[in-house]
Amino acid sequence: MAQTDILLTKEPAPQTVPACQLPCKLYDVARNTGAHTSSGLATSGFRTAKYLLDEWFQNCYARYHQAFADRDQSERQRHESQQLAAETEALAQHTQQDSTRKVGERLQDMHGWKSELERQVGELVSETELLLAQKQRLERALDATAGPFSIVTDNLQCRERRQHPDLVRDCVEIELLKEAELIRNIQELLKRTIMQAVSQTRLNREHKETCEMDWSDKVEAYNIDEACCRYNNQSTDVQFYPHSAKFEESASTPETWVKFTQEHLYRAERERLASINLRNLIDCILQDTSEDLRLQCDAVNLAFGRRCEELEDARHKLEHHLRKPCKCKEERRWPPPHPPHGAPTLASEVEELNLSLAALKEKLLEAEQSLRNLEDTRMSLEKDIVVKTNSLFIDRHKCMAHRAHYPTVLQLAGYQ
Repeated sequence: MAQTDILLTKEPAPQTVPACQLPCKLYDVARNTGAHTSSGLATSGFRTAKYLLDEWFQNCYARYHQAFADRDQSERQRHESQQLAAETEALAQHTQQDSTRKVGERLQDMHGWKSELERQVGELVSETELLLAQKQRLERALDATAGPFSIVTDNLQCRERRQHPDLVRDCVEIELLKEAELIRNIQELLKRTIMQAVSQTRLNREHKETCEMDWSDKVEAYNIDEACCRYNNQSTDVQFYPHSAKFEESASTPETWVKFTQEHLYRAERERLASINLRNLIDCILQDTSEDLRLQCDAVNLAFGRRCEELEDARHKLEHHLRKPCKCKEERRWPPPHPPHGAPTLASEVEELNLSLAALKEKLLEAEQSLRNLEDTRMSLEKDIVVKTNSLFIDRHKCMAHRAHYPTVLQLAGYQ
C-alpha cells in the first residue's frame, strides 16, 4: 500500500516490526519426475491447472506478511492521527485564546482612542462656542465704533461753520483728526480680526466633523469586535464565511490605524490651541482699542475745554473794551489877556481868532476821524464778539454736548 505524506511534530511511535523490506525466502520447487510421474497422456489435462504445496505455503506466507505489515502501518497511522488531532486541538485552543486576548486588547485600544476622540470633540465644541462669543464681542465693538465716528465727523463739520477769523486749525481740530484716523484704523483691525475668527471657527468645525466621523467608525468597529469577543465554541449563531479570513488589500494595518487617529487628534488639538491664542488676541485687541479710544476722547474733550476757556477769555476782554467809555478831553480857552496900552489890539485879536479857528477845525477833523475809528472799532469788537460767541456755541453746545453720548469702555470692549 502506498503511504500518505503526514506532517509530524514529534518522533513516531516505536514499531513492532522495523520498517524495512523482509528478506526474500527461496523455495525449492519439487519436480514431478520419476516412477510416480504424472506426465502421462492420461493426466495431461490436469497438470497445468494446479499449484504445488510449496507454492501454496509460499502464497500464504506472503499474505500473512502483507496483512501484518498493513496492520502495523494502520496502527502507526492511527497513533499519529490521534497525536496530530490532539496537537491540532491544542493549537486551535491556543490560537483561539490568543485571538480572544488580542480582540480584548483591541477593544481596550479602541475604547481608549474612542474616548480620546470624544474628549477632543467636546473640547472643540466648547472652544468653538467661546470663539463665537468673542466674535460677537468683536461685532458689538465694531458697531460701537460707529457712534464715535459719527460724533467726530459731526464735530468736524460743525466746526467748519465757524466764521473768520476763528476758522483756524487749532489743537481741537488736530485732536479730532487724530481721533477720526484712530477710529478708522480700529475698524479695519476689528474687521480683519472678525474674518480670522470666522476662518478659525470653520477650521474648528471641520476638524470636529473629522473627529466625529472617526469616532463613529470606532464605535461601529467596537460594537462589532465586542460581539465577536462574546462568541465561543458553544455559540449557536456562529456562521462560517469562506472569504472572511482573507486579508483585504484595502484594509489598514494596526500601525497605520493608530497613525490615522493620531493625525486627527494632532490636527484637532493644533486648531484648538490656535483658537485659544486667537481668543486671547481678541481680548488684548478689544482692551487696547477701547482704552485708546477713551484716551483719545479724553484728549479731545480736554482740548475742547481749553479752547472754550480761550474763547471765553477773549470774549470777556472784547466785551470789556466795548463797555469802556470814550472820554474826550475838553480844553477851556480863557479870553486873551488885554494887550498893553498903545498896542494894536484889534488886528492882533483878529489874527488870534483866525489861528484858533483853524486849530479848532483841525481838532474837529481829528475828532471826527477818531469817532469814525471808534465806531469802526466798536463794530469790529461787536462782530468779533459775535464770532467768538458763535464759535463758543459750536464748541460747547454743539460739539461737547454731542460728545456726551460717547460710548463707555464696556461698550467699546464689546461687553454691551
